[in-house]
Amino acid sequence: MLEKTYDPAAVESRIYDAWLEANAFAAGAGAKPGAETFTIVIPPPNVTGSLHIGHALNNTIQDILVRFNRMLKKDVLWQPGTDHAGIATQMIVERQLAEKQLDRRSMGREAFIERVWEWKAESGGTIMNQLKRLGASADFSREKFTMGERGQPDDQMVRAVTKVFVELHRRGLIYRAKRLVNWHPGLETAISDLEVENIEVKGHMWHLRYPLADGVTYQFPLKDEDGTVTGSETRDYVVVATTRPETMLGDVAVAVHPDDERYASLVGKFIELPLVGRRIPIVADDYADPTLGTGAVKITPAHDFNDFEVGARASLEPINVFTTRGAIIDADFVPEPYRGLDRFEARKAIVADLAALAEENPARGLSHIEDKKIMVPHDEKSKLVVIEPFLTDQWWVKADILAQPALAAVREGRTKFVPQQYENTYFAWLENIKPWCISRQLWWGHQIPAWYGPDNEAFVAYDEAEAKAAAEKHYGKPVALTRDPDVLDTWFSSALWPFSTLGWPDETPELKRYYPTDVLVTGFDIIFFWVARMMMMGLEFLKEEPFHTVYMHALVRDEKGQKMSKTKGNVIDPLKLVDEYGADATRFTLAAMAAQGRDLKLAISRVEGYRNFVTKLWNAARFLEMNECRRVEGYDPRANTLPLNRWIVGATARALQAVRAGIEDYKFNEAANSAYDFVWGTFCDWYVEFAKPVFMGEDEAAKAETRATAAWALDQILVMLHPMMPFVTEELWAETGKSGPAREGMLILSEWPDLAGLEDSAADAELAWLIDVISNVRSVRAEMNVPAGAKLQLVVTGAGDETLGRLVAGTALITRLARLEEISPRNDVPGESAQFVVGDATFALPLAGVIDIGAERTRLEKEIGKLDGEILQVDKKLSNEQFVAKAPEEVIEEQKARRDAAIERRARIRDALDRLK
Repeated sequence: MLEKTYDPAAVESRIYDAWLEANAFAAGAGAKPGAETFTIVIPPPNVTGSLHIGHALNNTIQDILVRFNRMLKKDVLWQPGTDHAGIATQMIVERQLAEKQLDRRSMGREAFIERVWEWKAESGGTIMNQLKRLGASADFSREKFTMGERGQPDDQMVRAVTKVFVELHRRGLIYRAKRLVNWHPGLETAISDLEVENIEVKGHMWHLRYPLADGVTYQFPLKDEDGTVTGSETRDYVVVATTRPETMLGDVAVAVHPDDERYASLVGKFIELPLVGRRIPIVADDYADPTLGTGAVKITPAHDFNDFEVGARASLEPINVFTTRGAIIDADFVPEPYRGLDRFEARKAIVADLAALAEENPARGLSHIEDKKIMVPHDEKSKLVVIEPFLTDQWWVKADILAQPALAAVREGRTKFVPQQYENTYFAWLENIKPWCISRQLWWGHQIPAWYGPDNEAFVAYDEAEAKAAAEKHYGKPVALTRDPDVLDTWFSSALWPFSTLGWPDETPELKRYYPTDVLVTGFDIIFFWVARMMMMGLEFLKEEPFHTVYMHALVRDEKGQKMSKTKGNVIDPLKLVDEYGADATRFTLAAMAAQGRDLKLAISRVEGYRNFVTKLWNAARFLEMNECRRVEGYDPRANTLPLNRWIVGATARALQAVRAGIEDYKFNEAANSAYDFVWGTFCDWYVEFAKPVFMGEDEAAKAETRATAAWALDQILVMLHPMMPFVTEELWAETGKSGPAREGMLILSEWPDLAGLEDSAADAELAWLIDVISNVRSVRAEMNVPAGAKLQLVVTGAGDETLGRLVAGTALITRLARLEEISPRNDVPGESAQFVVGDATFALPLAGVIDIGAERTRLEKEIGKLDGEILQVDKKLSNEQFVAKAPEEVIEEQKARRDAAIERRARIRDALDRLK
């Protein structure tokens, strides 16, 4: 006997252990002989991570696809694993060491890395264990880590990375060069764009007067407030503006636009850099915008990405003025007072000295300071460290060459994005791709397989012995070599994930069987950093796209549409949802809200609602059990005689197909909503209610058929819900399997049924008519404020023979479910009746004496007027350009939703008013 209530906490861990014991997640579990494969690789979460709501959505979608395809009896592999997350992991361990007054440099590289491995062993599996609580059915026996078991050279995952680096270098696609990178002064390493967050802060724009060298002067036009030239003045200086005055120490030029007539005579002349005294040229470059500021810009190629490009075009030598920790370097070309100062201390000192210079000579030094909000790049994790553009020697990939096959794969349709709009994002990035900096000045990660000779010549090789042989050949004698201390960007190893996890570079059976994979499920924010790079590497090394579909899920926001953040205090912890409402309700909520291309607005009330849905399913199963609805050996749904049972069989077949279509089309919200509408609306609210009189009746044949049909339909419901709600469905599968014919196995490994050809149009029409009549009566009762206890009369006019036959057959059900006193066919409609039409007949509910018709009409008209006013008010707001421009996106969406709800409500009330006429 089923328990009275379903307790997720008592069931979920037991069910999960049973799946593991049955080896139900293993690659190929339950597959038919010769089955086609279905493979998904998990986007490897950081080993530092814990489950957040984005992970919950991502992995719920993957698990739906995996469980569904497993039930199609395919050879399914969901490949799990984690990423070593170079910077994030190193930061955590360094923080732990700092608490003990230790640091990695005093420990040495080997001891530090050993400490990281210890930490990884202690807490690295956190997120995988949390995914298991969500019900993830990945093949955990095959779990991989981007650095392998212990990061040893002979480890397969390490060999994969080494091979790709060495091969790309030999093909001329990896090279070493001095270029600008995003530099983290705290960690002293280059970082990727993804690890940089531009934050708006209150800042300043310092306007500086740079004096012209060699006594040069020019006529600068003067303008009034309207921009009209009113005259000119002779100047022996140029005004430039900067938000980072400390970088002026590394200025190598001032640029003006080639067509800017104001400065035409100055191009090729020189400036004497204030405080420094260095002569720097004035160059012409399109980067200088004549409409911004004075139209003249300082050029510091070693500390600004745009300036670097200008410097390269003008053949200017960059001058670096920072140490790796963000202090001013100790060099002869730097004025002594600034040497060794932190960059922000140097800023204060330089601004003060420029102000003093201006006091001595107004044509020199600081002109004025403008308060301004500016975007400043910060470390994305801490939000505290300001990132610097920094000129260093790094290893680079010629990404533009690797991008071409990756572009063609999507353009030619071999890989498609869902939703398709994300293809444009993919194209925009790959068509304008820059060289990819792959080296990091960290200790935790894949160490670069390069060794340097005494003159800094690099030898890239599979191992040190090979590098020594190459060096001896190069120098003509044996030489001492030094290993490159840098490690590879985390995205380099994760770019190999679809094939390295399958055993590459070895020719493994898994690689042959499961590559290419089928679907990649990921967030839109890593199209650049991960998706595109997997495409590049898969095509370069396996000559085939790593997946045929990329499903991009949207962001999970709070119920008001705001992005979740700890600062706002609106973060929803998925594990707390699982604790309080169960994994099934949490998963189903995410699936039901996962509409393509739309962010999810997650309200706790939605999770509560789907927890009630789990309860509804459980209670329906208990009701069937109490009414002796058991599975029957050899039951054939086509043999049913009762229209009620022929109807539910067809409705079940349609629902199962709708759920399947939703999953196959990556419309998970449609799959979930189709299942919900059928189970709650059709099965529980109608079929079970219609079946009650049969169960209580005397017709034993009708009882037996209805019981068998109800049990059969419940089985199909458990199947269709299983990919989204695996725990409660598996539990009910086991419980209902205790009676009737023996189950062949667990639900997770059962087969998705083919119910084609089970629909019965005559039964569908008959039951649809019955539901329509009852629903219309219920609507009238609700809309007209008819007291709940009032028994109404239903008058039917214009009914044909078919309708009269249906009325006779359905009278008992209609009167009971619509709370009617009687149903009477007549030739005329009584006065003061609410009317509706179903089929060929007009139905009327006489309301005289039950409600005050006049007052009810007045109430409805008043409510319509109120709703008209509400709609008008929202329309005014939405047509106000100023409101739309300033209001947050979530406020605009809330107003639109309010308007839609008011329009829908007005339509319903208008229908009710029309019925009274």
